[in-house]
Amino acid sequence: MDYLYYPGCSSKGNGIAYEESLKAVFDALDVRMDELPDWNCCGATSYMSVDEWKAVALAARNLGLAERQADGKDGVDMIAACSACYLGLIRAQRYITDYPELGKQVTAGLEAVGISFKNRVRIRHPLDVLMNDIGTERIASRVKHKLAGMKVACYYGCQIVRPYATFDDQQSPVMMDRLMAAIGAETVNWPLKTRCCGGSLSGTVPETGLRLSFILLKEAKKRGADVVATACPLCQFNLECNQGEMRRLFGESLDLPVVYFTQLMGLAFGLPSRALGIQRLFIPLPAHLLSRVQEGGRNVRV
Repeated sequence: MDYLYYPGCSSKGNGIAYEESLKAVFDALDVRMDELPDWNCCGATSYMSVDEWKAVALAARNLGLAERQADGKDGVDMIAACSACYLGLIRAQRYITDYPELGKQVTAGLEAVGISFKNRVRIRHPLDVLMNDIGTERIASRVKHKLAGMKVACYYGCQIVRPYATFDDQQSPVMMDRLMAAIGAETVNWPLKTRCCGGSLSGTVPETGLRLSFILLKEAKKRGADVVATACPLCQFNLECNQGEMRRLFGESLDLPVVYFTQLMGLAFGLPSRALGIQRLFIPLPAHLLSRVQEGGRNVRV
């Protein structure tokens, strides 16, 4: 299976472990991803509040570039791993279709620089591809070291399924939970799985942003989670890297590892930890968690 891959800015920076583990896992599953040439920012975060037209145009440029790669096909599937990128690209498609005047402006602007837009790109999230194209049976067959006894709180965040739920339930998504079950982990019943982590508030109104993240982590720990698994670079950063500041503000130490779901998949597949970016974690997976990654009682060396 071949896909185009839109990395987005964070996958080349603070979210590099997501890209590393995603590529390693897809390679193990014989899934090919070709990075979109000459891609640019998806227009996420502050762009939409500064200039909506330009934010949509930024995202649409990537869509136009992806259409070039179709080579005469009716369409092309492009993976966007980052939640903000995934939402930004889909939103651009919807805005161009739903708001004709805006659509005309954007397409005219693209044509002025030699890029056409025919709305022939299907934006795919890795969870969508893994569950609907690859399937749990094939994923389970690749497992070498089941995550036996590891309790995972699956955190989807608010951008994958809202406002455009294209592959999972908008209020109570389950794809990541099913994926974790396929690699042998136990998922906890966690009703906050789509509640906002605070997003950019951690940098603009810190106490509010940190409180939102703290509530998520505290609830996950209360429900017995050993680790939180996420699919968003900003969510991962907020939940993991700010735990020291949360301890200072709220007087409670959580020390809960927050990883990308692809990193847990890679561990279950027996892939080298450095290929998965495990060494990049601020809060490392404790030895007692890693010792649960077993194959017939034999521990994995990470």
